[in-house]
Amino acid sequence: MNLLLFAMIAALLIPMYEAWQDDDIWQKMLAFASISTKAAIMILVVSVLRDDWMIGVVGVIILSVGNAALMLLAQVIKRMSDVLQG
Repeated sequence: MNLLLFAMIAALLIPMYEAWQDDDIWQKMLAFASISTKAAIMILVVSVLRDDWMIGVVGVIILSVGNAALMLLAQVIKRMSDVLQG
């Protein structure tokens, strides 16, 4: 199971590199959404391994609320860019 967690951490590093490399705001937001999802899945895996449902609840909250807030931010940025362009 430790090998699985190390593989998940390695997969987490890929969008971090993409967010660091790219200057486009939409690519950065996609990378951060991917990081958030992968971190929440890692929390869920750890909660199953430890048999601790409280950690699992935190993972589910991060998975649902974190991505929703990111999508709301994307809509605000899109509306503001539409207003500024015309």
